[in-house]
Amino acid sequence: AKFHKEEFFSEAVKAEVAKINLEVKASDFPQRKDLRELAFCTIDPVTAKDYDDAIYFDKDNDVLYVAIADVSHYVTAQTALDAEAYKRGFSIYFPHKSVPMLPRELSETLCSLQPHVDRLAYVFEMPINKEKLEVEGAKVYEAIIHSQRRFTYEEIDCYIENPNIKPLAEDDPKILEWLFVLRDLMDQFRDKRMKNGYLFRSPDIEITLDPQTEMITSTHLADETPSHALIEDCMLLANIQAALCFETGLFRVHEAPSLAKLDNLYLQLNLMGLRFKLSAVLKETITSIQKEADAMDRRLEVDKLLIQTQMQAHYAPQNLGHFGLGFTAYTHFTSPIRRYSDLIVHRLIKAIKAGHQDEVAKILQPIQATAIDVSAKERESDDVASEFARRKYARWALAHVGQEVVVSVETLLDNAKGLTLQPIFGASLSIDGLPDTTALFDHIVVTIDDVNLRNAKIAATFVRRYEEES
Repeated sequence: AKFHKEEFFSEAVKAEVAKINLEVKASDFPQRKDLRELAFCTIDPVTAKDYDDAIYFDKDNDVLYVAIADVSHYVTAQTALDAEAYKRGFSIYFPHKSVPMLPRELSETLCSLQPHVDRLAYVFEMPINKEKLEVEGAKVYEAIIHSQRRFTYEEIDCYIENPNIKPLAEDDPKILEWLFVLRDLMDQFRDKRMKNGYLFRSPDIEITLDPQTEMITSTHLADETPSHALIEDCMLLANIQAALCFETGLFRVHEAPSLAKLDNLYLQLNLMGLRFKLSAVLKETITSIQKEADAMDRRLEVDKLLIQTQMQAHYAPQNLGHFGLGFTAYTHFTSPIRRYSDLIVHRLIKAIKAGHQDEVAKILQPIQATAIDVSAKERESDDVASEFARRKYARWALAHVGQEVVVSVETLLDNAKGLTLQPIFGASLSIDGLPDTTALFDHIVVTIDDVNLRNAKIAATFVRRYEEES
C-alpha cells in the first residue's frame, strides 16, 4: 500500500488477456523454427511458477541453446496489457506470494516454459569454441520448443553430487548426458570470466512465514550451489550476445567504484586488521583483499563491504560496460516475464533482425527516458521487498521485546547498527551502549528494547560480547 502496488489487474487488461488463445499449436506458427525434438529443460527454485528460460546443449556439435519465453509475441505495444506491464516494470517477490508484472495467465501459464507442452520462445543458438572458450556465430530467432523436464535446483545439485544416483524421472538420463558436459564447460567459462570480473559472496536471506499468522518462523541463507552457477553462466552468455545485437538500446551497465568509496573501503579494512596489497590495477587489489579475507575466515563480511563500495548497476541507452561481471557489453535478455527491460530488448532485436527501421526508431526515440524510468522502477521494486521484510522483522522483534539475541555489528558510527544472527537472521537494529573497543562485524549479545512498527525500527542495548559465552 505504501508504494501503491496492486496485485490484481484492470478490467481492460483482463479483457485483452481473455482474447488470447492460451493453447499453443505448432501448426499456427509455420514460420518459427521447430525445436521441439531437442531435450530442453528448465532449472528453477522449487517454489517457482514462472519459467523464463530453458536450456539445451548439443554436446556432439558444442552448441548451446538458451530459449527465453517469447513474451513480446503476446504483449505488444500500445495495448492496456503493455501499459500495465510498463507501469509495474518488474515482478515483486515476497516470501509467501508475488505481485507479477504480467497477469498470471501469461506469467505462470502461456509464457512460462512449462514441461510437456509446446511454448513460443526467443532462442539464442550459440556455437562454442571450446579451445578459445568463446561463442562464435551466434544466431537468435523465434522458435517453438517443448521442454522435457522441469528441474529444481535441488534435483540438479543432487545429480551433481551423486552422478550415479538412480534417475529421479524417466527422461532424466538423456538430459543428464548433455547436462554434465555443459556444466564442465560452463565452469571453464566462469574461470575465464573471473580473470576480469568479480565474485562477491552475498547469499540472499530466505524468510519463512507461518501460513496462518504470516509471522516469521525461520530464516536461512540461500547459498549459490552448482546448479545456480550453471544456469547463471548460461544466461550470462545469452545476455552478452543480446548486447552485441545493437549499438544503441537498453544496456545493463555498471561503472567502477569511485575513489571516495575505495578510500572508505580501505579504511574499514584497516580497522578490521585486514592487510592487503594495494595495486594500481583494481582487479589485483580486490583479489588481494579477498584472498586475505579467506585466510582470516571473514570472506562474507569483507564481500559485504566490497558490495557496498560498488556503484549501482542500472540501465542506459549507451554501452558503458559492466565492471562487476567484467564484460565490455551486457544487457538483460533472459527474464521478460518479470522484467520489462528484457521485453524492450526482445522487441528491439526482433525489429533490427527483421529490418523494420521504423519500429527500431519508435523503440529508440524515448530510450533515454525509458532507461531512467526502468532503473527507477527496479530500485522501487527492491525497496518494496526490503520494506516488507523490515516490517516482518519488526513484528517478530515486537514479540521478543526484553529477550536477548546475537548480533553482528555492521556500523560503528554514532547510530551503531547490527544484523541479528540468532535466533533469526537478518533483522537490522540500532544498538545503544556499544563499547569503544567494539570492532566491525564483532558478534555481540543485545537485548531488544523497543520496536516502532510505524517505521519498522528496532532498538536494542549491548549486553556482552558473544565470545564470552564460549
